[in-house]
Amino acid sequence: PDNQSHYGGQPDQCSCYDRVQQVDFLNEGNANQPRHGGKIGGQQYFIMILVVIVLTVLMFIYMKYTKHGYELSVVGESEPTARYVGIKVPKVIIRTMILSGALCGLVGFLLVSGSDHTMTTTLVGGRGFTAVMVAWLAKFNPFTMVFASLLIAFLQKGAGEISTVFGLNQSFSDILTGIILFFIIISNSHFPLSP
Repeated sequence: PDNQSHYGGQPDQCSCYDRVQQVDFLNEGNANQPRHGGKIGGQQYFIMILVVIVLTVLMFIYMKYTKHGYELSVVGESEPTARYVGIKVPKVIIRTMILSGALCGLVGFLLVSGSDHTMTTTLVGGRGFTAVMVAWLAKFNPFTMVFASLLIAFLQKGAGEISTVFGLNQSFSDILTGIILFFIIISNSHFPLSP
């Protein structure tokens, strides 16, 4: 009959096994093809790196060479001055919040679809506070933010590795990262790199 296979006349079990083998055989051809455009260090992050590069260049152009970027920098420096020169401050603030919300949504999409492949309540994990620290350390320059974010990431991963190797509490890595960032902030405020 239809529901029995040639493996000893057992119904359905062997036919399911055959179907699984067929599906595995069909998927073998696609297994070697990268899903996100290429592998770096065994991880498929190529499309995420491209998006970050494109966003960095676009934000640099937006901040330095557009009227909206100029208005944003003037409002950020002094709201009374911006009002004095005729800039509509509420409009600039709302436009900036919409743009930053769109960028945060794109980053969240990249996290869910690119690296985590899941959505949990701990997905953000304090990244907003880290982003504020990165922006401040980079003096709001998009290109410098890439290097500042790499510095923060290396500090966090290194501190986590130290706490794992020496069998310390997991919160030790956060404390160590905080101490290092605290001294970076203090040294930058007392001995600024640029006027």
